[in-house]
Amino acid sequence: MNLFEDVWKVGNDREGYAARERRFGDELGATVWGATLYELQPGARVCPYHYHFGEEEWLLVVAGRPTLRTPEGERELRPWDVAVFRRGEEGAHEVRNDGGEPARVVMLSSASDPEVCVYPDSGKVGAFAGWSRTDGQRANLMNRPEANLDYFEGEA
Repeated sequence: MNLFEDVWKVGNDREGYAARERRFGDELGATVWGATLYELQPGARVCPYHYHFGEEEWLLVVAGRPTLRTPEGERELRPWDVAVFRRGEEGAHEVRNDGGEPARVVMLSSASDPEVCVYPDSGKVGAFAGWSRTDGQRANLMNRPEANLDYFEGEA
């Protein structure tokens, strides 16, 4: 595949997020790594600020000048810049397009099933398990710690 082709498989209709994306790890037959190409219009972001417990992610800027937010702060990136987001809090990140032109970025990640993500800005924790190429996510839980059930809730 070519990162400059205009072939888009999946999109997000949520305002402020990437409307065009192409998951291509599966498309290329990858089993240990995943990859998604995102096109970010001005003002759009890939996803909320977050970090992973199971996956390591890499960012490659293909075009444009997106802004990268990490625990160290924010910085504008250029084409061919690369960043890595290790597992845990130190790997927290958000990629957004604060510029006036579209930007293209590739996010690569190790495949972890199950996976747990933390979203510090909104206080959420997500747990995801049972990924299937045909059915998508089989278990997808999003919650805040204060809303957790007791371990024995509903048990006899």
